[in-house]
Amino acid sequence: MAKAKTKSFQTETKQLLQLMIHSLYSNKEIFLRELVSNSSDALDKLRFNAIEDSKLLDGDTELNINISLNAKNNTVTISDNGIGMSEEEIIENIGTIAKSGTAEFLSEMTGDKKKDSNLIGQFGVGFYSVFMVAEKVSVHSRAANLKPEDAVMWESTGEDTYQLSNIPKENRGTTITIYLNDDNKEFSELIRVKFLLQKYSQYINFPLILNPEEGEPETINDSEAIWLKSKRSVKSEEYKEFYKFISYDTNDPLTWMHNKVEGKQEYSSLLFIPEKSPFDLWNRDTPRGIKLFIQRVFIMDDAAHFLPLYLRFVKGVVDSSDLPLNVSREILQDHPLVDSIKKGLSKRVLDTLKKMQKDKPEEYKKFWKEFGLVIKEGPAEDYENSESIAELFLFSSTASAENSPNTTLDQYIERMNSDSDKIYFSIADTFEAAANSPHIENLKANGTEVLLLTDRIDEWLMSTLMHFKGKELVNVAKEELEEGAKKPRVTKEKQEIINKMKNSLEHRVTDVIASSRLVDSAACLVLSKNEPGAQLKRILEASGQSFEDSKPVFEVNLKHKLIKKLGAMSGKEFNNFAEFLFDYAVIAEGGSPKDPSKYLRQLDKYLG
Repeated sequence: MAKAKTKSFQTETKQLLQLMIHSLYSNKEIFLRELVSNSSDALDKLRFNAIEDSKLLDGDTELNINISLNAKNNTVTISDNGIGMSEEEIIENIGTIAKSGTAEFLSEMTGDKKKDSNLIGQFGVGFYSVFMVAEKVSVHSRAANLKPEDAVMWESTGEDTYQLSNIPKENRGTTITIYLNDDNKEFSELIRVKFLLQKYSQYINFPLILNPEEGEPETINDSEAIWLKSKRSVKSEEYKEFYKFISYDTNDPLTWMHNKVEGKQEYSSLLFIPEKSPFDLWNRDTPRGIKLFIQRVFIMDDAAHFLPLYLRFVKGVVDSSDLPLNVSREILQDHPLVDSIKKGLSKRVLDTLKKMQKDKPEEYKKFWKEFGLVIKEGPAEDYENSESIAELFLFSSTASAENSPNTTLDQYIERMNSDSDKIYFSIADTFEAAANSPHIENLKANGTEVLLLTDRIDEWLMSTLMHFKGKELVNVAKEELEEGAKKPRVTKEKQEIINKMKNSLEHRVTDVIASSRLVDSAACLVLSKNEPGAQLKRILEASGQSFEDSKPVFEVNLKHKLIKKLGAMSGKEFNNFAEFLFDYAVIAEGGSPKDPSKYLRQLDKYLG
């Protein structure tokens, strides 16, 4: 055996080693994932090169990765029979940072541990993470095309230098021995290491064999990744069991989407829509998102960047071949591939829901009951898909007597008059209040359909959406409502009543006008187009915004007996009755009079 040679690390590598030793990674356990992934890459390279040169295998065709533990000596050994490295390759791959952008990487270092750890991931220097847990590391490697006596041993304590020596190795491949420091002895314990291998490397594409100090070796990854199988080879029961495994849900999923994308980017995905909404659906701080794998290596549990927030109920996995293995949440936020995958997955979920809506309407109604409110967040968050999302909406409608959302915007358009360009909707706290709103009396009388909206989010939703397939969405409680309505004829006598009401209520209204929308009710309040309604005001006020008391337009039904009754009144009696009618309209809107007891006294008087 030749005498060991001592070599110095490159300046950049020295700096990096110091950063690693001081634990810039917030999660030390990932060193095991990094080294197992490196072994898997070495096996992949051998398998690929052996296609052209079968001699590289040299009869050793059972490719695998072995992890051996020795708690007594505090060592972990990771061994593979992959492509291996020559001395030159070891110097290139370990003695230097063999990546582009080294100078940029080091210039970005700030001393901010959190930020620096993310940069380490970005520049793909995962091998060096071993120095977070090790006082010494040995790498014994023999390239597949070299003889046993040409094998090389690399050793370092993470200081300024490393040693190289020629130590024969019978088998090709690489063996890494990690001598754990006193603070990290846990990584030589069987239960701890087994848990980490199952967490991060369960779906590595080669047998991953754990060798304890005592007992039989155990293959950790005995199941093939279900999302990498062909759809035809997976049974429904397998999908259901996998869903329960990743979601901790005891119910079967409502449906699932299994897809593989090839071309400029490559990724596989398996997504599930639950049958029931989780209890923490509305807790915005709850970890959510799908499980991210990169080349079958588990990266993170809640990769929220791959689906928009309005699809946060979707569970599943995405496995990319193109993202860097050391990707972090911050890197995901800016990585161009992530946005592309997000668009692809979002479209797939929306298309699946549309198909369910068309082919299995009863099943879709179950989905809508559980997740409809979340989907309604979509148009504001995902402008590009806003119309596709709106196609999924279900509303109650005056076309159905049922208090059940079963009308889509497309169905509304199919039923409307061909010359109409407006979709009308009524907003209230209850179905009954929306269906019996004074604002829709004339529309109903003329056979015009009105959507009945009762969810708290609905007014905000419609103000965000505004149009659907060329049709304007119109709130019946706002100005300029003219569908099928004739402007009422106002005589001189009735105009005098209107003028007197305007003077009497000038502190509460901007105007008093003869209504074309009322049929059975005496009066109603109408907001300007840009004025938020009561429902939206409550949402905005809950978020800290405040509003001055606005003055609506007061519309009156000149044919109604209560308005006619005003014609015979004057003075204080007229003013009191005008106030009474205003409060009457406030109650019809779902509001409360400013002075309820006064309103009740007046009601007693007029009823008497």
